[in-house]
Amino acid sequence: MTVTLAVLDIAGTTVYEGGAVYRVLAEVVTAAGHPPSDAGLRRWMGADKREALAALTGRDTVEDLHADFVARLAAAYAATPPRPLPGVPAALAALRSAGTAVVLTTGFDRQVTDPLLAALPAAFTTELDGVVCAEDVGVGRPDPAMIHRAMALTGVDAPGRVLAAGDTVLDVRAGRNARAGRVVGVLTGAQTREELTAAGPTDVVGGVADLPELLGSWTGARAR
Repeated sequence: MTVTLAVLDIAGTTVYEGGAVYRVLAEVVTAAGHPPSDAGLRRWMGADKREALAALTGRDTVEDLHADFVARLAAAYAATPPRPLPGVPAALAALRSAGTAVVLTTGFDRQVTDPLLAALPAAFTTELDGVVCAEDVGVGRPDPAMIHRAMALTGVDAPGRVLAAGDTVLDVRAGRNARAGRVVGVLTGAQTREELTAAGPTDVVGGVADLPELLGSWTGARAR
């Protein structure tokens, strides 16, 4: 079945931000008196950040921690601006040229996502058909709600026509829960091939730059 929608994560998948989000998350949780283990932190990679803060601190209310997270992350991004990962703008253009819509999803809220995207070059942002944040649907990964919203935004009603890709186990699990036709783990983020493979993707590739070739070999579509 031809893929007509690619649903892609942001940080670590399409955008390089130097691991700032997880560094800052650890800083905030540590400052709250709950220094996370590496395993504990890795478990929440790709999750809604409020959910991650609540889980890592054991707190029911985390709005103050989330505000601290947003402020620290904004400072980190101001010091070292995020940028598209190598080959990603060209890959997005190729996917759309082949008839595949592109929607980004993220566990960030709009306070983080909108300024991040605004700082990226037009060659990246003009190739997007939409952006969905966890707060838009009220739940984060591994729930498939963000993928379902992306499908609704682009008029795709068959999950088999969806490719879902991300750099974390939760990205892979969300794709599987959505019954996406292609669920792809990418190795440009913080989690390893072994971690991603254990989550059961259909493919693991070096990065989003490899997706046009992957789909070309699968559907016969050829990226320009």
